[in-house]
Amino acid sequence: MTGTLYIVAAPSGAGKTSLVKALLEQLDELEVSVSYTTRPPRPGERDGINYHFIDREGFQRMVAAGEFLEHAEVFGNFYGTAKANIFERLRAGIDVILEIDWQGAR
Repeated sequence: MTGTLYIVAAPSGAGKTSLVKALLEQLDELEVSVSYTTRPPRPGERDGINYHFIDREGFQRMVAAGEFLEHAEVFGNFYGTAKANIFERLRAGIDVILEIDWQGAR
């Protein structure tokens, strides 16, 4: 069985998070992808739950190795979605939604 990949892409502040939150409340079978970022955690954020927090060097190594499905620089920080995480869930039949900046969707 194969899951479906949904992508919500828009600039920062456009309401992506609100839209994804509403979808997750309505659709039990949908999982949100956890992105990698080089920005520091905000209060209350947890590694592996909200983001995978990584240093710039580690992020650049992942880019060079082709490990990201998409990646972008937003306000001086890098964000990216790891291919392995997405493909593993899709192969398991899990529907996944990406909440990404418009730059990553290009």
